[in-house]
Amino acid sequence: MKTSCDIIIRPIITEASMQGIADKKYTFEVAKSANKVEIKKAIEEIFKGVKVLDVNTSRINGKPKRLGVHMGKTSSWKKAVVTLTADSKTIEFFDGMM
Repeated sequence: MKTSCDIIIRPIITEASMQGIADKKYTFEVAKSANKVEIKKAIEEIFKGVKVLDVNTSRINGKPKRLGVHMGKTSSWKKAVVTLTADSKTIEFFDGMM
């Protein structure tokens, strides 16, 4: 059985994801096998007092990389953009980054 910490791997900290914080949209890297319902439950369990309105997911394919003559690619991963309800409190982890 997957725990909440197995589903939510890490937050994504980029310029584009930081602009969404004003609209209560937070971006996370999640497990490839996680579905939207599991992601919603994990966010509400990890960050107490937040209510998730919507979850949008997308798969990010690995990019080809080269080191000298050796070819390879970076790992593929899954991204989730979580939208909170208007009356929900914010996620404190992101508050200090704005």
